[in-house]
Amino acid sequence: MAQDEKIFADGFSFKRSEKAPDFVVGRLSMKADDAVAFIRMHEKGGWVNLNIKTARSGNHYVELDTYEPNQGGNKPKPAPAPAPNEVDDDIPF
Repeated sequence: MAQDEKIFADGFSFKRSEKAPDFVVGRLSMKADDAVAFIRMHEKGGWVNLNIKTARSGNHYVELDTYEPNQGGNKPKPAPAPAPNEVDDDIPF
């Protein structure tokens, strides 16, 4: 599956209400059978991460978060800091 392919969360619906007070972000509804099946299909380590996004149409949708951090510690290592008294001979002045 392509990494940019959206996986819509079956059984989940998010809606904002313009009439709701400012502290209410929105309403998440779940169709139990569909949501439970979706969770069981996509859970990893007991968790399913979902993103609530806004479509170009302005409507909201719930999408599976497929991000996985780089496993194995393949992070690039930062360059070591120069010693405090080290002089760089390449400085032109």
